[in-house]
Amino acid sequence: MTVPRDFEEPAPSRPDLVVGREEELRAARGRLAGGGSVLLHGPAGIGKSTVLGALAAEFAPTARTVLRCSATESESHVPFLALADLLGLVLEDVVTDLPVAQRTALESALTGRESTLRREGLALRLAVLSAFRALAANGPVLVVADDLQWLDPASAEILGFAARRLDGAPVRMLCALRTEGPEYDRALRAVPSESEAVRIGPLTRVQTATMLDRRGHGDLSRATVREIHRTSGGNPLFALELGRALAESPTPPRPGEPLPVPTSLRDLVLNRLEVLSEEARRTLLVACVGARPTQALLRAAGRVDAEAETARAAELGLLTGDPQASAVRFAHPLVSAALYAGASASERRAAHEALSRAASDPIERARHLALATTGTDPRVARRLADAASVARDRGAPSVAASLGLLAARHTPVDGVPGPDDSRLRAAEDAITAGEADLARDIAHDVLARAVLPAHRVRAWMVVIEAAGQAIGEVDAAFPQALADAGEDPGLLALVHYQLAWRDLVVQGDFGRGREEAAHAATLAGRAGDRRTEVLALALQAQAETLAGHPDAPSTIRRALREPQDPRVACHHNGAGAVRFRWLLMSDRLAEARSAVTTLLREVRRRGMAESEVHYLRFLAETELRSGHCGRALTLAGESLTLARDAGIGEGAGAMQASLAEAAGGDVERARELAREAVDRAEEDGDAVYLSRALAALGHAELMAGEARAAAETLRRVGRLEAGAGITDPARGRWQGDLAEALVRSGEPEEARRVVDSARANALRLGREGVLADLDRAEALVSAARGDHDGAVALLTSARERQARLGHALEEARTVFAMACLGTARSGTSYEEAAQLFRRCRATVWLRRVEEASRASRAPEPGPAVPPVAYLEALASMERQVAGLVMEGATNREIAGRLFVSVKTVEATLTRVYRKLAIRSRVDLVRLAAGQGRR
Repeated sequence: MTVPRDFEEPAPSRPDLVVGREEELRAARGRLAGGGSVLLHGPAGIGKSTVLGALAAEFAPTARTVLRCSATESESHVPFLALADLLGLVLEDVVTDLPVAQRTALESALTGRESTLRREGLALRLAVLSAFRALAANGPVLVVADDLQWLDPASAEILGFAARRLDGAPVRMLCALRTEGPEYDRALRAVPSESEAVRIGPLTRVQTATMLDRRGHGDLSRATVREIHRTSGGNPLFALELGRALAESPTPPRPGEPLPVPTSLRDLVLNRLEVLSEEARRTLLVACVGARPTQALLRAAGRVDAEAETARAAELGLLTGDPQASAVRFAHPLVSAALYAGASASERRAAHEALSRAASDPIERARHLALATTGTDPRVARRLADAASVARDRGAPSVAASLGLLAARHTPVDGVPGPDDSRLRAAEDAITAGEADLARDIAHDVLARAVLPAHRVRAWMVVIEAAGQAIGEVDAAFPQALADAGEDPGLLALVHYQLAWRDLVVQGDFGRGREEAAHAATLAGRAGDRRTEVLALALQAQAETLAGHPDAPSTIRRALREPQDPRVACHHNGAGAVRFRWLLMSDRLAEARSAVTTLLREVRRRGMAESEVHYLRFLAETELRSGHCGRALTLAGESLTLARDAGIGEGAGAMQASLAEAAGGDVERARELAREAVDRAEEDGDAVYLSRALAALGHAELMAGEARAAAETLRRVGRLEAGAGITDPARGRWQGDLAEALVRSGEPEEARRVVDSARANALRLGREGVLADLDRAEALVSAARGDHDGAVALLTSARERQARLGHALEEARTVFAMACLGTARSGTSYEEAAQLFRRCRATVWLRRVEEASRASRAPEPGPAVPPVAYLEALASMERQVAGLVMEGATNREIAGRLFVSVKTVEATLTRVYRKLAIRSRVDLVRLAAGQGRR
């Protein structure tokens, strides 16, 4: 279909209409903006109608005529109903222009007279085709059809006939179709064959949480949201119904039990269950309570006809996969949840009791025994405590937390250990698993009734730990915890350790934080609590490292001495993490990478979610320093995704992702992430990460060419770090960026003062990498003063040191600065800088080199417009894609280099063509050759 000139740029969409559909919307918009048609498809409840409505709202203003229909299952037998919906309101506008036979056929069909399709089939087909052409003659037409699977067969056949013959007419179709069911193939015939098929898939866990929050379910805990996502399979309709059922339920589900499933969803997924026998339904109930049900497990649980009964369930669509296979898999998680919700309490207990004997895994046996038992039972409680220990050793702290809560429920009040011991251990396991909301709820439950000081202090520690970076929000917990601790040195050590964190994070006082951490270590040593002693020493070493204190190395050695608690040894606040930071700041990149890789492997084995978030970020920082920008971008993205999923370390994750984007991704994205990091740090009152987030924002602003804004942002970093007593310039390495921003802003004298101040601390602490960066910054100052020879000497020295340290990205930056001085002076070319940036996959820097190289060449005579002038009208991603096309890259190559999908590249190119008023890749290549004309 040709692209009509009358289609305009669509109106901006409402972002609140859809959640997590950016890729799908981008693909659909690209096709619709180009005059094509779109077919949205996916299973029931997946959100097709929501996406359809958002797109229709965007593109309706660009059409002269909008025709709509929305079929229903109950009316799908009525012939020509969809045609009546589409053309009924515009019939008078087109009917007078139709030949008599066509007019009669169309009026008969729309008014329901006789069997028009049989008697006047060709006339009716031609009438609908003529009607569309007549409407299109007056301007673009948009056809919006929802639930295409319920389209009556007569309308579907005629719409397909017209769609196949509308070439050249400005008619677009925007349709939604359910992918399952026999109606699918028939409905496909109603849309143009060249329609863009856009699959609407399940939402991620984070997207499900966002959707629930927008629909008034923001009070649900993260653990509950995770269970909703698992049960719904990411289906928005199912997730919303589950959220509503939870809100209406007087009591939440107990640990280990599935979510309550509303009747509406039970009917939707279990309407085929009535065909099964009573025994088959019991077999499915046993399967749905098993963690990994198999035919052998069902037989061991007493279901003697399991194979035949599950085969019948598979025929009905309740189970999926090969009926002869050993594993038993439900077609959708909701089927399993609905089966359990529909069973009586006695039926559930019977299923759990059968599996408590049949399951081979000790964790599963203990869990089923607990769910089959009512009331307290010390024997069951002991079994559960043992199973929780096994889960902990397997690296499944979330499972251990669930088992601990079950153990507390079955422990008598006067038991030893008591129920509060089990609850607190469950809360600590929940913290390890990254389930801060659950941990906080358990701790408050313990505080509501506990009287033992040890229990109360442990509960306060969980409350403080669960606050994460927002530790300032739980200030009231500290005096209460100190009062409960009394004179007990072991309990006081716990409280003073958290007070040290408060001094660092909230007050930004590294001196006071160091003193509190040292005091906590002394108290813990007196109490014989090596675990808390190591944590306190690690925190003391961290404060000393950042403040440039000379005792930092010896404190790290004290923290690394034996004995060590294995969980503390790999914790992100443990001595191993502090040693990694010391290695990185000391420019020992290979050792730092080895250390953090080992730590990451261990915390993954143990299921320590928060530590995994931080170590992924640490590894991304190491790779970025080493010049592996693509790897850094991937790792930072993984860290941020996990952080958002668990609700921990989101600001720090956004900060590191911003730095990675500023080198190997997109500058605008880097600025967005840095602003997010700054906002989170300010919201949490986090003085530690606020300065680092601002340093990332200043770097992104510098990369975006906003030197004055970058200078102001980075000046603020300097004030914050001076107030906090941070003197080590290797912490954020922002001083070189500030000096460069000041030089670009015409303030070389202030830039010189920044370099001199940072150099003094770098020399005192032996920070060679920082000294090399400062040499480059000083070279810019010298060049601004006209001392080009001095600048070349400084840059040459900086490059040699950066190459020796393995700072590949910084070396490339230095070579770029040398090239900007001119080949005659520096002996370095833009091509050499480009080669180094390509090796680093530093796409942002590579584009800067290419722009500088083009600017350095005199423009050729003639009316041709330089390619860069055309590209100024494009957004950042559009410029990247267009530039790579100009280099001759294919769409797949571009997708690989920019870490996006091929569909994203295609949609971006569509926008580029429209903005530059061109039609193809050939036109872009002509621009690169200087042959383009305005």
